[in-house]
Amino acid sequence: MKSKTIRRWSFIHTWTSLICTVFLLMLALTGLPLIFHHEIDHLLGDAPQLREMPADTPQLDLQQLVRAAEAHRPGEVMQYFGWDEEDPNGVLTIMARTAGTEPNSSHTFMLDARTGEAVETPSANGGLMMFILRLHVDLFAGLPGKLLLAFMGLLFVLAIVSGVVLYLPFMRRLTFATVRQDKSTRLRWLDLHNLIGVVTLTWALVVGVTGVISACADLLIAAWRNDSLSAMIEPYREAPPLTQLAPASRLLEIAKEVAPGMQPDFIAFPGTRFSSEHHYAVFMKGSTHLTSHLLTPVLIDASTLEVTAVAERPWYMDAMGMSQPLHFGDYGGMPMKILWATLDVLTIIVLGSGLYLWIVRRRAARPALGEPAGVAP
Repeated sequence: MKSKTIRRWSFIHTWTSLICTVFLLMLALTGLPLIFHHEIDHLLGDAPQLREMPADTPQLDLQQLVRAAEAHRPGEVMQYFGWDEEDPNGVLTIMARTAGTEPNSSHTFMLDARTGEAVETPSANGGLMMFILRLHVDLFAGLPGKLLLAFMGLLFVLAIVSGVVLYLPFMRRLTFATVRQDKSTRLRWLDLHNLIGVVTLTWALVVGVTGVISACADLLIAAWRNDSLSAMIEPYREAPPLTQLAPASRLLEIAKEVAPGMQPDFIAFPGTRFSSEHHYAVFMKGSTHLTSHLLTPVLIDASTLEVTAVAERPWYMDAMGMSQPLHFGDYGGMPMKILWATLDVLTIIVLGSGLYLWIVRRRAARPALGEPAGVAP
């Protein structure tokens, strides 16, 4: 590789890495406990616990659960029902003052599907893990914070690509995995930095790309609303506002009839960003581990309970659905979580060593009189 090309790639690698390093260190450090958030919630006692009851205890219908939720949070309206993966009797419930209230201002709790009893979920509304999640997702800055982190993710991907380009000629001079123990501390750290970077290369790219996609989730959902959802609800454009909703009792039965072989993931009530002012939206998921993250919305008229659309998923919503669990290692149980955590720690070492190498190099480049050296063009 020509020296001019090497200098160009070195410049790209250096500055993309430096600009995103502080943000990436924060994301790697906060991402580590988020990998084990279920286990930490149980350890802290923040995970909702339902009462022990006979296995054949029947469940209430959805409208009975709606009434139980409204009794628990008087003055608020239903936004979402979701089904707990760990306990089939747990129904995750989200309510707010208005149906269109943004998610961070809503209130989440668990309903026991057998009794309608409400069980609070502290970790979903505050506490340590929610603080870490908000810091990781948007820096407590909403959409601007998400877009900033998406940009940092793009710089991270560019830093990885440029690092690979620089490492290729380096590999020709040394045997793979060589760490020159007889050299200076800086060269030993350089070898470790390169070695760990190559070992974590694929994982870092996957996490970087899925992180960018997840950070753009609000924009993707807005695009889906303006495109796919808008087309599906076009006949209702001039319809008068609903004064009363049809009971929700049969929503799951209706959705399963038009989406056989699929299971419910969540229900969006009328007026929320995943439905319309005139529809219940039942989001159905596949029955395999892979397709369980690909959701198909079934739109049901909120006054007549007629199915008005079974939507095809646009590719960007599939990308979002697949990226979020992959980003946190939620696909393969505890073994995958441990692997994700190990690779996360190695990435922290890569980021920290890269910062150390840059500082040492800058110090060595200072003029003999000790005045700061200017940034090379």
